[in-house]
Amino acid sequence: MSSSIENLKTFDPFADASKSEEGSGQDSLIHIRIQQRNGRKTLTTVQGISEDYDKKKIVKAFKKFACNGTVVEHPEYGEVIQLQGDQRNKVCDLLVNWKLATAGNLKVHGF
Repeated sequence: MSSSIENLKTFDPFADASKSEEGSGQDSLIHIRIQQRNGRKTLTTVQGISEDYDKKKIVKAFKKFACNGTVVEHPEYGEVIQLQGDQRNKVCDLLVNWKLATAGNLKVHGF
């Protein structure tokens, strides 16, 4: 009698984010995450924007949200944009308005 228990198999919910996406620009997903810092402080990260775009200019536009931001080099994910505060909705709206991504290409993670 062979019984397989399905719920004991390992499942990584972030596996799709760590896979390298084929293609560039409109084909790959852009991951927008929020991380808790200390107290009420949060950090919004944007990962997966194509290398064709200048991320420093994108950060400069994001700073119009009354927050600070920077581009950091991550060893696994490449260049990642970090913004102070919870800016997930504003970032999504701006990326769609600028036609850098479609609503289907944006994946929002967080609480």
